[in-house]
Amino acid sequence: MKTITITGLSKPVTTLIQGSDYFRPSVYEKVCNVLDRYVAIGGNTIDTAHIYCDGESELAISQWMKDRNNREDVVILTKGAHHDQNGPRVNPEAISKDLVESLERLGTDYIDLYALHRDDQGVPVSIIIDALNEHITAGRIRAIGGSNWTVQRLQEANEYAAANGLVGFTFSSPNLSLAKANEPFWAGCVSADAADCEWHKKYQLPILSWSSQARGFFTGRFTPEDHSNEDLVRVFYSDDNWERLHRAEQLAKEKDVSTIQIALAYVLNQPFPTCALIGAQNEVELISCYEGSKIVLTQAELRWLEHVEISVR
Repeated sequence: MKTITITGLSKPVTTLIQGSDYFRPSVYEKVCNVLDRYVAIGGNTIDTAHIYCDGESELAISQWMKDRNNREDVVILTKGAHHDQNGPRVNPEAISKDLVESLERLGTDYIDLYALHRDDQGVPVSIIIDALNEHITAGRIRAIGGSNWTVQRLQEANEYAAANGLVGFTFSSPNLSLAKANEPFWAGCVSADAADCEWHKKYQLPILSWSSQARGFFTGRFTPEDHSNEDLVRVFYSDDNWERLHRAEQLAKEKDVSTIQIALAYVLNQPFPTCALIGAQNEVELISCYEGSKIVLTQAELRWLEHVEISVR
């Protein structure tokens, strides 16, 4: 499997990152089946978060790593400082609390890739970067990133880090997909637009994209008349995106692959390093993603797929 390099991490990161937002010890056999097959096709990076399944996702991953004795072979991406019922909690105290709990659940003394799950633009980046660097110095974190951070805040944080001899963000994890979001999935979520991608191209900062396949928009299960999935309708239904789906279908036929594989290849063929977080739950879905990750798209094909002339009114 193809890999990218993330500054601060000695291990390579595979371009397909297995998601775990359905992992629990109660479905441990399924967890093992998915992760064992994922590793068998060359994957090495698992995405989780402090809030996933009320912490049970991290517990299930911990048990799998312990049973396989493979912690040093695995890249763990976990996230913390998500808001709660009282609002944003991106501050040194919340970061420390969530990080320590994640370390305990995962049964490890360090996190390979640690991302702040949300941002709070009311908190100066200096406070956040200072707090994260304390954990890097202590050996608890190898590399830091922002999940659902704007490129403006990422740049501000990295300029502060550079000016003060500190470690800055070396990856970002927004939504990036061929289908362009009409509005955020959830409050505080960020989807990379054209300007964001130009920024990532300029700085070559990797994107680890969540919902990289647009939550099933490219599976062929949905039509403009089908409004059964309210979130998909709200976020992805637009004339422009139906045209992108049509073009992906055309290109898929030309290349003898599936439409959703073209959507995945779109993410993985950007002019800057990218990985796709995938939600595969069985071998069929894993193999589909693996085959899709090998598709090469030209810059002309990327432009044709994404740049449509239909305007939403």
